[in-house]
Amino acid sequence: MTVAPDQPLSTKPIEFSAAVVIFDLDGTLIHTAPDLARAVNLMREDLGMAGFSEIQIMDWVGNGASRLVKRALTESWDGEPDPELFTKAYALFQQHYLDGVCEHSRPYPDVLEALEELSQRGFRLACVTNKPERFTGPLLDALKLTHYFEAVVCGDSLAEKKPHPLPLVHLCKQTGVRVEQAVLVGDSVNDIKAARAAGMPVICVSYGYNQGVDLVKLEPDAIIDSFKELSGLLQQPLGSPGP
Repeated sequence: MTVAPDQPLSTKPIEFSAAVVIFDLDGTLIHTAPDLARAVNLMREDLGMAGFSEIQIMDWVGNGASRLVKRALTESWDGEPDPELFTKAYALFQQHYLDGVCEHSRPYPDVLEALEELSQRGFRLACVTNKPERFTGPLLDALKLTHYFEAVVCGDSLAEKKPHPLPLVHLCKQTGVRVEQAVLVGDSVNDIKAARAAGMPVICVSYGYNQGVDLVKLEPDAIIDSFKELSGLLQQPLGSPGP
């Protein structure tokens, strides 16, 4: 399914003109929840706490590793644990996650094929994530995705992370394009808010880590169920010669 907000399903989907396609990582390109859940539960085990289901932990993903750990410690969305406990827990989490950052994480179906096709068509690709760089680099390397991206901005690369627009604006400056010449592909409210604040169109996948939010109500420019649908939404890359 590909729909534009407030349009009937039978309406022809909108198409996007872009020079750069920017991708979110967790929940959009890669199903990382199994390894995140493993690290969180090993952290809690070290602290003498019971573990959580993968589904519960998946609902907490999306605002960076430190916030994930805080949610796992307080079992609440915006809870703040004891600072000393958090420092100890975060160190444990980081070590466990680094030890198995790609043990079970895999690209979603059709992601590799879509990245290859878009590259062959002349689109420039970039990645923006709230995941810290020390995890992002090894994950992309392990899954042989690094070479697809001209630039990568991580959760600790800048003073702000999504939903702030700074990471998207920074990527556009890095690649030398205007924000309206880029399109973001993401899975969550953070991606939609960041794109809207930057002045950039946003396409959302329906299957990601959207924290229980109905993405249709947030009105992204399009929603797709599979990366197979992405190519059909993207016109010839801006700046490329005509046929």
